Amino acid sequence: MATLPQPMSMRAANLFALWRTLVAQDLKARYRGTLLGWAWPMLLPMLMLALYGFVFGTVFRARWPGLAEGDHLGFTLNLFAGLLVHGLLAESVGLAPGLMQRNSNFVRKMVFPLPVLVAVPLGTALVHSLLGLALLVGVNGFFAGGWHLSVLAVPLVLLPYLMLLYGLALVFAALGVYLRDLGQFTGILVVAVLFTGNVFFPLDMVPEALQGIVHFNPITWPTETLRDCILHGRWPDPGRFAGYSLVAAVVFAVGYKVFSVLRRGFADLL
Repeated sequence: MATLPQPMSMRAANLFALWRTLVAQDLKARYRGTLLGWAWPMLLPMLMLALYGFVFGTVFRARWPGLAEGDHLGFTLNLFAGLLVHGLLAESVGLAPGLMQRNSNFVRKMVFPLPVLVAVPLGTALVHSLLGLALLVGVNGFFAGGWHLSVLAVPLVLLPYLMLLYGLALVFAALGVYLRDLGQFTGILVVAVLFTGNVFFPLDMVPEALQGIVHFNPITWPTETLRDCILHGRWPDPGRFAGYSLVAAVVFAVGYKVFSVLRRGFADLL
């Protein structure tokens, strides 16, 4: 008896359930055997925030432009927001080139939905980033700029950014099967994105000759907009949101197409 094809909604639900299971397994494997276990995903953002606060606030006494002279907590929160955004890219795109090699047993199973596998590091990074963003909102609410209704726009800001990262991860995961040196290049690229974005400084500080580089950096818009929503109570600009979303959709479509074409040769190379 022939099997009837599943409706698209049911197939999407099954893929989402598979992705959620794989992300949960990845998180379990990461913290299995540790003394504190599941407390680590909550402790790590707190330790990061405390470390950055001590280094940049107490030691370097750094000041964020536009904030008061002694507002070291404000500098730390702005920096922490940028690092959370960059962390999503570093873990999802940075790990993508070797992903198929590390999971070659899945690659040889032609019925396995490999695009879901590419999304697993992004899901793991998202869990850590959401915990960090929750900490950022809480610290800002209690000790800094206060609570802002605009934090409700955070999921709206993350959605196109995650779409863009997924598209990039698909391209790097597919090319990594054919170009084994891509992993080393990606590590350099991730660092370059960190220092050419607006993680350590606001856009106002960028010299005019370099503004194009910073504006076209994929982390610049989400970093700036998350800071506005969480720390300053400003809602995302609709025009810039639409523009970034359009670019993210194109990157995702191109990435999915590239992955679909190149995956035909995966089994022969792995």
